[in-house]
Amino acid sequence: MNGGASVPAAPLTPALAVRRMTLTRFRGYESARLEPDRRPVALIGPNGAGKTNLLEAVSFLAPGRGLRGARLAEVERLGSAPGAGWAVAATLDTPLGPVEIGTGREPHDGNRQGGGRTSDRDRRLVRIDGHPAKGQTALADHVAMVWLTPQMDRLFIEGSSGRRRFLDRLVFGFDPAHAGRLSRYEHALRERARLLRDGRFDEGWLGALEDQMATTGIAVAAARREVVQRLRAACARSVGPFPGADLAVAGTVERWLDEGPALAAEDMLRDSLRSGRRADADAGGATVGPHKSDLAVRHAPKDMPAAFCSTGEQKALLIAIVLANARLLAAERGAAPILLLDEVAAHLDPDRRAALFGEILALGAQAWMTGTDEGVFDPLGEDARRFRIEDAHIRPG
Repeated sequence: MNGGASVPAAPLTPALAVRRMTLTRFRGYESARLEPDRRPVALIGPNGAGKTNLLEAVSFLAPGRGLRGARLAEVERLGSAPGAGWAVAATLDTPLGPVEIGTGREPHDGNRQGGGRTSDRDRRLVRIDGHPAKGQTALADHVAMVWLTPQMDRLFIEGSSGRRRFLDRLVFGFDPAHAGRLSRYEHALRERARLLRDGRFDEGWLGALEDQMATTGIAVAAARREVVQRLRAACARSVGPFPGADLAVAGTVERWLDEGPALAAEDMLRDSLRSGRRADADAGGATVGPHKSDLAVRHAPKDMPAAFCSTGEQKALLIAIVLANARLLAAERGAAPILLLDEVAAHLDPDRRAALFGEILALGAQAWMTGTDEGVFDPLGEDARRFRIEDAHIRPG
């Protein structure tokens, strides 16, 4: 057997798991269907075969722009008829029973007035159990999902925006309403920036937007802060060869929350926005708010910032955080989140790979994992469902 020691069999626990998924005009797939079960899923095939595209399709069952952060038009299969749209449909098991989810890009007339140019205003449609949802944030009520991709290997050494997105994905699992609050805050942030850029200093309009930014912004910051505090405690109980991670959210609004009640922090943010309008007009944004916060991570045993750690240590820290998050969610919501792990296992040494697989199985988590070498998944034995991917064709492994 290749790839390290064997791992224990999965327990029979409540699960959050995709049981059926169909793709239509999604990336390289004209149409595709696969039917996994509750076990972890191993997608095996050569580079460029379409493995990551399948992970991205799963990621669209949760709120947001998927694991690649793509615009809707970018996901549509090349060569499709103009305005054809794309769709992902799935049946999921959840602790509360099965749920049917459908989502995709709204079909449109590619020859509409204006030259048929694809617009960023294209709307993502979401249906839950056959009924239209008010927005994609409704997905957070049913699906908790976290992913790790090769692009995230630089998460600790690049800009703070990626770390905020990673943290918000973790928060969605504990607090589904976080997705809606974050969306409302970002909408108000953009509208205020537009007014200031256009020189429209309308007191009533700006005041209303700043009030929304204050109330939703402090709620966003408080939710992040609470989840990080819980994750910090869970990460202190590191799993096997994965290091303990010390986490904190750093930012002005977080300091206000440390120093006083949330209502006082709302007042301070509201006052800062009002007094900073001229400077924000020049800067093209807002110089204070939760959109400026950062997730600070340290390698606890070494007492070293994650940015100074080796690439292998950084990957191990990320996995440690994801596993701690999964343990907390399993205890709180009755099921671990769905994990999307793109080319993660192949880059771990045998001990860490076995520890990762063992924790996934112990949690009963449905982890979707990709790899070019099927031997990487040998330690999972019959505890994983394998699919072979080649030229955007799927067959059971």
